[in-house]
Amino acid sequence: MSLNFIATLLRRRWYVPALCAVVIALIWIGWLQMQPQPNKTIIMSVGNDDGIYSAYAKKYADILARQGIRLELRKSSGSVENYQRLKDPGSDIDLALVQSGIGDARDAPDLEVLTAVSYEPIWLFYNGSKTIDQIAQLTGKRLAVGLPGSGLRKLTIDLLAVHGINASNTTLTDMTAQQADVQLRSGAIDAGFFIGIPKTPLVAKLLGSDLKLMNFSQADAIVRTFPSLSKVVFPRGAIDLQRDLPAQDVTLLSATAMLVAKNRLHPSLVYALLDTAVEVHAEPGFFSARNEFPNQHVDDFPISEQARRYFRTGRPFLQNYLPFWLANFIEQRFVILVPLLALLFALLQTVPRLLIYRVRTRLSHWYYELNALEDALRTTTAPTAAQRHLWHEQLMQLDAAVHQIDLPSRYFNQLYALKLSIQIVRKLQDQRDDAARDG
Repeated sequence: MSLNFIATLLRRRWYVPALCAVVIALIWIGWLQMQPQPNKTIIMSVGNDDGIYSAYAKKYADILARQGIRLELRKSSGSVENYQRLKDPGSDIDLALVQSGIGDARDAPDLEVLTAVSYEPIWLFYNGSKTIDQIAQLTGKRLAVGLPGSGLRKLTIDLLAVHGINASNTTLTDMTAQQADVQLRSGAIDAGFFIGIPKTPLVAKLLGSDLKLMNFSQADAIVRTFPSLSKVVFPRGAIDLQRDLPAQDVTLLSATAMLVAKNRLHPSLVYALLDTAVEVHAEPGFFSARNEFPNQHVDDFPISEQARRYFRTGRPFLQNYLPFWLANFIEQRFVILVPLLALLFALLQTVPRLLIYRVRTRLSHWYYELNALEDALRTTTAPTAAQRHLWHEQLMQLDAAVHQIDLPSRYFNQLYALKLSIQIVRKLQDQRDDAARDG
């Protein structure tokens, strides 16, 4: 594209404001589409200091800190309170670990699951010589059912209810896991529900005690009644291989711990959290194989779109090679601008073509006018003085208009061909004038 052509383009005044308007519109659209840089602080609701959720959250905080992301932890009574805080529109809580079965999308439409992170087996330890393998056998006994606000208590009360057990026929006592442990050993209560992985200090302590562990013989029927639960098996010898404890496989019920967030959480932070979840939860355990967690096998809430993409194709390309802040800056600024710049480039290519089309149209118009004049000169046998004067004026106007056309150098041949054609028609006109004077 020649400099003369650019100058010609700029002299066409209507192109300049139109092009500027398009550029401004594209910049405005790009600005609207770009998400703001994420706040590098995530506020997470966790359970008690000695709970498994708190242990997970502390690991998350250490890993995220390496990427310059601060995870602020807020204590809670457990999964139920985590969920209540998270679904509150006025709450500043961004993230929480929530037990499956606590809530759903109908109750909290602004929440989404990032990933399921682990099984949460439910343990029922009891005293007495009689074997208990059905929940209905607990009727009339003294039971520890967890603390209000905990996921364990809600789940326990629901399980007891479908077996006909409630406060009117059984002693249901709210207490912490530590209190339940003490009272169970002392005989103050008959049985207690606990939740957590086997290596949790309190669960490991209970497993090594003389207390009996209930085998949920009706687990298959229960998980059909409660879809949020899973059936898992604590394998024979898992406590002590030498002493063969337990002496047989023990069937347990298990909830699933989910990492749940408000859907306002920035996509870049979601990817960082998913990376963290993989690092913390991919190791095998008694109830899961290596890399079984984290996963998307939950349906309490919608799966985050970023999580779906992460599990399908992995983290965004740039985050594999650049620091978090730099990768995020490029993704949120340049990546979005690329298609807009491509569109702008296309427009810059289109405007010159429109101008060339306009010039060619004008040339065609002048050729048409010149051809019509030549036909009149050749076909009119006895032109009057008025006709010859009109032809003269038309030719002068056409010649003047053509001399004002400014074209790129590559179109000079067409321009000079038109000028030469005008001279040929002028000679024809002079011949007709001479013939008229001689006649």
